[in-house]
Formats: sequence, structure tokens, C-alpha cells
Amino acid sequence: MSGVRQRHTQISRPGHEYERAQEEEHADDVYQNPNLRHPIEKLLETDRASTVVVAVLTTLAFALRFYKINQPDQVVFDEVHFGKFASWYILGEYYFDVHPPFAKLLFGLAGWFSGFDGQFHFDNISDSYTEHHVPYVGMRALPAILGSLTVPVVYAIMKQSGYSTIIAAFSASIVLFDNAHVAQSRLILLDATLIFFMSLTIYAYIRFQKLRYREFSTEWWGWLLATGAFMACTWGSKVNGILTVFTIGIAVLIDLWKLLDHRRGSMDYFWNHFIARSIGLIVVPFIIYLSFFYVHFALLPTSGPGDTFMSPAFQETLLGNEMLLSSKEIRYYDTVTIRHKDTKVYLHSHVERYPLKYDDGRVSSQGQQVTGYGHADTNNDWQIFPTKAIPETGSGRVVRDGDTVQLLHVNTNSFLLTHDVASPLMPTNQEFTTWPKDDYSRHNETLFILSLIDADGQAWKTKAGLFRLVHAKTRVSMWTHSKQLPDWAFKQQEINGNKNPTEKTAIWYAEDIIPNENEGDDERFQEQPVKVPKKMNFFKKFAELQLLMLQHNAGLTASHPYASGPINWPFLLSGISFWTESGTQKQIYLIGNLIGWWTCVVALSIYVGILGADLLARRRNHDPIPEPVRNRLWNSAGFFFLVWAVHYVPFFLMNRQLFIHHYLPSHLASALIAGAILQFVLSETVNYPISVRGPKTQPRVRQYSDIGIKGPIILGVYCFVLFIMYAYISPLTYGTPGLTGEEVNSKRLLSSWTLHFAAKTTQEV
Repeated sequence: MSGVRQRHTQISRPGHEYERAQEEEHADDVYQNPNLRHPIEKLLETDRASTVVVAVLTTLAFALRFYKINQPDQVVFDEVHFGKFASWYILGEYYFDVHPPFAKLLFGLAGWFSGFDGQFHFDNISDSYTEHHVPYVGMRALPAILGSLTVPVVYAIMKQSGYSTIIAAFSASIVLFDNAHVAQSRLILLDATLIFFMSLTIYAYIRFQKLRYREFSTEWWGWLLATGAFMACTWGSKVNGILTVFTIGIAVLIDLWKLLDHRRGSMDYFWNHFIARSIGLIVVPFIIYLSFFYVHFALLPTSGPGDTFMSPAFQETLLGNEMLLSSKEIRYYDTVTIRHKDTKVYLHSHVERYPLKYDDGRVSSQGQQVTGYGHADTNNDWQIFPTKAIPETGSGRVVRDGDTVQLLHVNTNSFLLTHDVASPLMPTNQEFTTWPKDDYSRHNETLFILSLIDADGQAWKTKAGLFRLVHAKTRVSMWTHSKQLPDWAFKQQEINGNKNPTEKTAIWYAEDIIPNENEGDDERFQEQPVKVPKKMNFFKKFAELQLLMLQHNAGLTASHPYASGPINWPFLLSGISFWTESGTQKQIYLIGNLIGWWTCVVALSIYVGILGADLLARRRNHDPIPEPVRNRLWNSAGFFFLVWAVHYVPFFLMNRQLFIHHYLPSHLASALIAGAILQFVLSETVNYPISVRGPKTQPRVRQYSDIGIKGPIILGVYCFVLFIMYAYISPLTYGTPGLTGEEVNSKRLLSSWTLHFAAKTTQEV
């Protein structure tokens, strides 16, 4: 590295194009003679050599990811989820998942092309594919292809960013020989699709940025739209693909902030750029993202395992759904059974009464107990009474949203009531009890408002009519929770009044109507024609599913033996057991290549240190780094660092289950940073300019990187070491061959790895 140079004040020159020319790739005072470069370096920088290098990398990527892809011939890890989703696409049965559908649609397509009939449901890990004649290799081939193609995309990212062939191959090799990337790419899992389209998004955005001096040209628009399209595919592959959207969003905001500079042009110029990016990176991606869900809904028209997650209105759009087939309008004086949506207990009452005093000394009303009961019983029967005059026949007898009703407990001839008395288990909530039908002294306390969910003014129906029951006088909502009452209530569930009238868990439904002696005269109980599925606006379905995806993804908080925190991931402190076979002592353990991952950690540390040192030096008016090298560190490597940070830091804020595979997108970004740091270490110069010169920009003296012969030597040695480590861990990656206990112990390179079949260590006394 050249000695510290005093920074000279730049003589200002007027002109918009001069200001633009002073940016990253178009200003420096260094002249190099390209003929002085090492012959091997000059050879490697030719297009033919670059083609050969990328061909070798791609061939190796395919070889490593397709090697023994048919083993094991059993369901592995989350193939139990994503495999069955593919089968449901083929069968057309509706399912629910927390992830967007694009990658799963691709799996369904791969299964269909492979001849999969959808009858195998991937129920359990280790279920045999061979015995059930499942074309699983064809389905695994999809992520294997995408995982293999990620390697040349990484190479292309580095080349388009101005790095030499050797540096690009270095970054690509870290991904090529990584056990974790290979293991994820050989199974029916979403991460290979996510990472492939994330890398394409990065590549397309770099190509777009390189054309910034040819703004609004056809090629400029093409790469802008390509960035948006690939970004939508990333977002549509897995829920954390939204982090790629945030990454590009932050980069675009920085870009727009620069364009807002008054020296760059007028406000009309700025707004033209703003509108173009809004179209290419907001409108187009959102339309593509919507299209994934449109296809998703179109391919799943039939009732399936995901019905119960959806609203009644949604369920009635599915052919064969129970709500569509058997829901009936509820009329006044009907006797119904009512169940809680979440806990599934029936609204229940019996002749026993609340005790005079509870264990904490509080006094009750000693009224009749109202509880939640989990089994069918005649004490679950409630009759709907009107509070206004109704006609003898016709639609006026139908109970509707917003009606005020009374619920009569049939067996005890008493009305449901709540009042300002604390409930048995929750002093803040109101007690529910009943009051004799013929005693009108507390009539107002027996009045409840029926509030249907998303059904303003519509008729109340069995199964399909989710509702809240809000007390007319005190405005509490009838609610229950899973905690059991004491023995005096037979350990049944407590029913109480929640003071939040819109409590989201205070939702109930009428399960069925209890027929009376006039059943034969009621057309509702006679044979009905086949019901046609109802229509529902696509955007309503989309919005409902998005909300459920967010809620359920946030709710994945249960503990898992292989869950790990983000602080552990870059250091490979723990992995995930994907699959085991006891008889042969085979196992698949997701863990990365220690050499590659620790190289990336070191590179990240060096990168942060370099930027910090550069800031301090410039604060003291020193220029330790040549300007083009600094620009490459701050802009190009800075973008890679942004990708790494945005795909990593948010996981520290999440309370859900987290696993090491969540770090794989950030690991790819750290491999790009590692290449940038190697370039910085080996050379005082960089290849520039790399941006395409516009019609108004001045030509600049071309500068070349000068890593010489040391670059290929370092790459060769490093790849050899990477491959040795890869091969050593490979029995854990491929699940074959089986290992003895001692061999398992030898593969356990860190004590925190929890491998199966390890031999017990003994000590001599």
C-alpha cells in the first residue's frame, strides 16, 4: 500500500457533468500501463478465460449438488411441509402456510412434470419415497439446479462490480464449497429458491446502477424492471424475502438522496427518476407478487387442510367445504349449540352454582354456573329469543348481524346473564351466570348484541357465522380461556366477560341447530341441491391470507432442540439435525464449511476496521487509501455490507423460532465482502471505470487491478483447503456413508455441534 498522502483541495470546476464525473468510477489521477500487468493476470481477464472459469465453477456446483441426490430415499426435515404443499397443488386442495407461494408453486410444477400424483402426503420424517413410488428426485432437482446456478451468479456479481476473475472466483468458491448451501439445495426446501433470486436481484441492481449515465435508455429500463421482477420472486419464495425488498429500498433511497442534490439537476429531473423507480421497484414487483397468490388461489379450489385457518366467507368459496355444504340460516326460537373458535369448547351451563366464596376470599353471586365444556351434551343447548316483534314466517324471523337477542338455557329454563361481579379466575372480568326466564327483574342484563365478523347486516348461519356476543348493558364480550375452574365446576373452562368488546379471541360460532318436532316442515332440514361455491373478491382473499401469514409467522415461538440465536450463526456454533437412520448410523446435519464461514467473519471484521480507520485518517486530513480504492470499498463493498446487515440484524428483533439456515442469505453477502477484502489486501488499485460511459460523460483513463501471480496462487491454495474441509464434513451433508461412533466424534469439530451416534468417551481411572 502506498504511503500516507496529504489530501489536496480539489479545484472546483463548474458544470453538472463534471460533478457527475467525480463520482465512484470516473475520477483519479493515477495512470497505469496495462502492458506491465502479469501475463497470467492479463490472460485471466480475457473473456475466454472468464468463460472457462465460470464454466468450471458451474460444473462443480452441479456435481456437488446432484451427487447422490437420491439419498436418502426418505422424507428429510421440512420436506414434510413443502413436499405435501406440492401434493396439495396437484390435488387442488386448499392449504395454509406462513410463506408466500412462489417457491411452493415451483415444487408443485416440478412434481407434476416428474409424474407425481399427489397421493403421498409426506406425513413423517423418514417415510420412504421408494415404497410409495414418489418421483422425489425430480422434485429435489429443482432446488439443486437453482442452488447450482447461484454460484455463477455470485461470480457475475463480482465481475460486474469491477473485480477481477480471481476475486470473483474466490467469492463464488466460498458458496460453491459450502456444506450448508449444498445441503439446503439438495432437498425439497425453500432456501435455494430464495437465495438464487436474491442473488439475481443483487446482480440486476448492479447492472442497473452501472447504466446510471445512460438513464432512461432501453437497457436502463430493462435492468430496472429485472431488479423489480427478481425482487418479487425473492419475496414470493419465503417470508424473509421481504428483507431483500428492504435492502433494495434502502439502496434506492440513498440513490434518490444523491439525485436530490441541486447540482445534479432540476426537480423535474429528480421526479422523473423517482417515478421510474416507483414503477420498476414498487408497482411491477407488487403486481408480480399478487400474481403468485392469484395462481395459488386458482390451483386450490377444493376444501383442504387449510380451511380452518380462513374466515367463513373464504371457506364458502371452496368446493366441498363443510361451511358451504351444511351451514344453515339461524332463525329466532331455534335451539343451537355454540362453540369457541380457538379452544373449541361449547357454551355450557348446569344446575350447580358458584360457591359463596372463592379461594382468594372474594364473594360470588352464587348464581348458576356458566362454563366451557369440551364434549357434546344437552346442557350445551341454547334457544335464541328475540327482543322485538317478529313475523310468524318469512325473512323477518332470521337472526342477523347487530340484532339484540336473549339466549335461553333449555335444560334449566334460564337466560344467559352477565353483571358487574368478578369472574371466578379473573377479578378484572365479569361473571357469567343465568337468570330464571319468568323473572323480569333483571331483563336488561340478559340482553346481548350479536356482532358477526365481516358480515355487516347479514344473516347468522351455523358454522359459517363467526360472531362476538357483546353484552348490551356493560359492553363486555363473552370470552373464555384455557385455564380450568376448580373441582366445584368439574374442571371445566371459565366463561367470563372481557371488557374489550372487540377482543380478537372472543370469537364464537354456532355449530349446529338442534331439530325440533317440526323438523319435517322445515326446508332447512330437507335434502338440498348441491351448493355452488361463492365468489369472493381476490383482494379480500389476498389481504386475509397476508394478515394470517404475519400472525402465524410471529406465533412460531415454541422451543425447538435445534433452534439457535443469530449471534451464533456466523461462527457455526450449532447446526440442525435434518435426518437420521439408526440401523446404518447415517445422518444429515446442516452445518457450513468452517473455513469459508470463518473467512467471512474475518473479512467482515477487517472491512469494518478499514472503514473506521479511513474515517479517522481523513478526520486528521490524511488519505491512506487511493480514491478509486476507497470508492470501491464504500460503494461496491458497502452495498454488499448493506445486503449482509439487512438480512441479518432484523433476526435479533424477532421472538420466533430461528435456525442457522436463516443466515444463508447473509452468508452469501459476506462471501462477496470477503472477495472485496481480498482485492483490497492484494492490490493498491482496482479495475475502473466499470460504469457504462454516457453520451455526455468525459472519457477517463482506464485503471487495472494488479494482483499479479499471487492472486491465482492464493485462490488455488484456498480452494484446495475449502474442498478438504468440505469433503471431511460431507458425510454429514449427504447423509452417507454411515459413521462409527469414533468417526462421528472426529467430525464434531466444535463441541457445541449435537451430532447423533457419537461414541461415549471414557477415561481410565
